[in-house]
Amino acid sequence: MSDREIMNAKRGKEIFTTIPVNNPKLDKEVDKIVKQLAGANIKELPDAYLHQKISFIKSGVRILGYCFIPFSLGWATAFLILSEVIGIIEELV
Repeated sequence: MSDREIMNAKRGKEIFTTIPVNNPKLDKEVDKIVKQLAGANIKELPDAYLHQKISFIKSGVRILGYCFIPFSLGWATAFLILSEVIGIIEELV
């Protein structure tokens, strides 16, 4: 017996926290939820592989932008802005 059960028994209060196993209403509700989840559109899930590819491209463009800083701030800025645009596209995939 746990401490909480002992304390509740001394006070004359007993708390039931178990869920009945053979409850037809509960079984129907669970079945209904499972059917709804099974019917969910799989197309709504994000594409992890495409997200990873776009992330690598974004990182490459960002590295290229940092490499251009000593030579041309204009090109470096352009590459870094492009990498941020690619980052937005990455989050939409």
